[in-house]
Amino acid sequence: MARLPRLALAGQVHHLIQRGHNQQPIVTDDEDRREFMAALAEAAALHKVSIHAYVLMDNHLHLLVTPPETDSLSRMMQSLGRRYVSRFNRRHGRSGSLWEGRFRCGPLDAERWLLSCMRYIELNPVRAGCAMQAQDWPWSSAAHHLGLVRDKLVHEHRAFWAVGNTPFERDANYRRFLEAGTDEVERTALLHSALKGWPLGDARFAGELAKHTERVLAPRPRGRPKKVMKTVPI
Repeated sequence: MARLPRLALAGQVHHLIQRGHNQQPIVTDDEDRREFMAALAEAAALHKVSIHAYVLMDNHLHLLVTPPETDSLSRMMQSLGRRYVSRFNRRHGRSGSLWEGRFRCGPLDAERWLLSCMRYIELNPVRAGCAMQAQDWPWSSAAHHLGLVRDKLVHEHRAFWAVGNTPFERDANYRRFLEAGTDEVERTALLHSALKGWPLGDARFAGELAKHTERVLAPRPRGRPKKVMKTVPI
């Protein structure tokens, strides 16, 4: 069966995942991490992609982003690859692709899922045992959303602003939300949407997306269609 085209829509929030080839590292030390983040910031600015949340792990990247055009995500990731991968290969004496194929992404309903996806992304280092608390990992947007640092890479979404009327209130409310953690159902939904490329939201959200794309928005039922018994007039 032919591979479906990537579902990327202008003005919609997307959860994007890029993994290292064969689960190998895409960064090996802080020098790599600094270079990666600099390349990401440059690529996002060049293609005007708003980054709402992110985490850079050793062998993969999560982004929560809004592209201004349909092809902006692809262009941003191509720019990132051109700058960072060539530099990584030179530094580490390797060649070839660093990525596990093309990046994966899925649009999501920001009103329902943006905060949950932020939390899922920013808790990655905690789940992986790399940090005791999300804000302890310097290569994510968690410290920004908790009011501990000002991260120029982060463009706060209006759904995050709705968490509180003042910065102090937003920081405190988001901290409680982050500390509550994610459950298995939420994690599965967010991961499945991004990896499979299906939109995450209700029927209303899918209906709105359908106005802007001809791509199918839900997996088709497996197996052959059921036969319909014909009635023969007597």
